[in-house]
Amino acid sequence: MNRTFLLTVMSAGCLYGATSCSQHHEAKEEKVKFLVTSPLQKDTTITKEYVSQIHSIQHIEVRALEKGYLQKIFVDEGQHIQQGQVMFQIMPLLYQAELKKAEAEAKFVNIEYQNTKKLADGNVVSSNELALSQAKLEKAKAEVALAQTHLGFTTIKAPFSGIMDHFQARLGSLVDEGDLLTTLSDNSKMWVYYNVPEAEYLSYKTHAQDNTPMQVKLRMANNEVFQYPGVVQTIEADFNNETGNIAFRATFPNPKGLLRNGETGSVLMTVPMKNALIIPQKATFEVLEKKFVYVVDSKRKVHQREVTVGAEMPDLFLVSGGLQAGDKIMLEGIRKVKEGDKIDFEYQEPKQVISHLKTYSE
Repeated sequence: MNRTFLLTVMSAGCLYGATSCSQHHEAKEEKVKFLVTSPLQKDTTITKEYVSQIHSIQHIEVRALEKGYLQKIFVDEGQHIQQGQVMFQIMPLLYQAELKKAEAEAKFVNIEYQNTKKLADGNVVSSNELALSQAKLEKAKAEVALAQTHLGFTTIKAPFSGIMDHFQARLGSLVDEGDLLTTLSDNSKMWVYYNVPEAEYLSYKTHAQDNTPMQVKLRMANNEVFQYPGVVQTIEADFNNETGNIAFRATFPNPKGLLRNGETGSVLMTVPMKNALIIPQKATFEVLEKKFVYVVDSKRKVHQREVTVGAEMPDLFLVSGGLQAGDKIMLEGIRKVKEGDKIDFEYQEPKQVISHLKTYSE
């Protein structure tokens, strides 16, 4: 019986040893290999987005030039009117009377002048007296012209074709000289203003081609891109010392009148980037709103390193600081390691890695 027990114990021991050896061998075979890559360095372009204000190419306040009652309104709010079209009529009776008075005075002075001229031709009066009479006539004619101008100001016409805004004065209102009646906007083209940081301005000017205006796009408030591209035509002279920005102005055609004065949107500007370092977004992690990657050194140890993101695209980051082209970074498994861990890895070329991302294109 003792012999039987001894054989049983020995068999169990061998079985345990075999199982233990097998598990140890399998653990070695299942050792994790992490995927590692490097930043891709290449020339590329990125799309920068800037908050913008949209303005009509012409937007003016229409004001009364004379005092009086608003007698007639020939247009309506929101109406598209043509250049020269009559908009408002201020009661003209007073100015008509002033014109008639001036014309009568001019007629009287003209008769005096003609009589004086006849006397001067006969050497009855001196030439100085004739010159004085002529000066009175010129003054009377000027008074007529002034009265005609004042009368003309009672009829207010559109200085250009555009769209009316709402009325600031109603029919029958007593308006004073300079009172606001409405505003008028020419929306055939739109000026879109946006601010560009100094560094991006320098990059734009460095890579801009001479005499070739840069085309930009406009993302409207409904998140749709306006169908007509615009052109950057003007850059202001000075930087804003408080913000470090400089104002750009892009002109957009607006043939369908979709854009209106005062709208907001975002300008999409394509900016060239030379020798940019590109990494997949999934290779990064965030700590206290800062971006980090794990860099693998020559001894296969991982080290946490902060990176500066210069621009962001879907699935990709353009890194402006913290990495060099030859650095090896962990692509996957960044949540499974910690600072100083030694890892086994498989290296994958950055072009191969990025080519699998849906947003990448050569």
